[in-house]
Amino acid sequence: MNKFLGLLIILLSIISCKNEVKESIDVSEIDVNVSVDRFDQKFYTTTIETLPELKKEYPFLFPEQTPDSIWLNRMNDEGELILFKEAQRVFGDFEVEKKQVETLFKHIKYYHPAFQSPQIITLITDLDYRNKVLYTKDYLFISLDMYLGGTDEIYKDFPMYLARNYDKSQLAVDIAFAIGEAYFSPQKNRQFVDLIINEGKKMYQLDCYLPTVSDAQKMGYSKENLDWAQTNELYVWQYFVENKLLYSTDSDLYSRFIFEAPFSKFYIDIDKESPGRIGVWLGWQIVRSYMKNNDVTLQQLLQTNAEEIFKNSKYKPKK
Repeated sequence: MNKFLGLLIILLSIISCKNEVKESIDVSEIDVNVSVDRFDQKFYTTTIETLPELKKEYPFLFPEQTPDSIWLNRMNDEGELILFKEAQRVFGDFEVEKKQVETLFKHIKYYHPAFQSPQIITLITDLDYRNKVLYTKDYLFISLDMYLGGTDEIYKDFPMYLARNYDKSQLAVDIAFAIGEAYFSPQKNRQFVDLIINEGKKMYQLDCYLPTVSDAQKMGYSKENLDWAQTNELYVWQYFVENKLLYSTDSDLYSRFIFEAPFSKFYIDIDKESPGRIGVWLGWQIVRSYMKNNDVTLQQLLQTNAEEIFKNSKYKPKK
């Protein structure tokens, strides 16, 4: 019996190791080039004499129809200068973030071998919260003033559920999400289950690109938010099923359970206890279950329709 137990322990250890190896991708040999252009520093130290040179260097950042007076006013705007100085204090030489981005780019290239590292350009955008990170094939624009610290006085006019993620710890998540969108083709079906699984696919991309980042950070949740989602997963699922929401095309479901919000809208007592975007969380768990129970690559997942994922996920919410 003791020999049997010993053999069982060894076998379980081997299986556990195999699972760890499968989840831990070695990207050390993947070659990427991370180039950071501190446009923010150049812009706010430019003078009326050197402005033409800056415009010539970055024509894509200076629309022809915009007069120089606009740029000169921005360079000397007290509010923007405060944001610029705070960004210099928070990010310094940007070397820590550069290393994080390098690791991220290596993981992206592992899953998408044709991926080429974009030129990173840092900006101050006067708190343009809708465009914190913008990705094109050639460029990655980062608004540093949107990552100065969620409790900073600068964000006092923003709702707390948004402002808490205006922190540099969320930068890698936002970059990964922005780049991931380039590899994601949304399904046309508008049923609620399709919507949440589409969001789940995006979250699973973050699992692949950022394997060491916590679920809370990926969702933009606090620890309390994450605890609530994990504890109440079964009850959320039952609510969706019992209220026949999964195959509903009611457009209100998007704002209730997917859109960024302080809480999800069940229209019952638990509303204000719940975190926003609980539909995204649940769709993520369905996709994770699908990937666990099917031999599928990330690229194949992104091409698989939501109905097939749902049917073959063998999803069972945790009790």
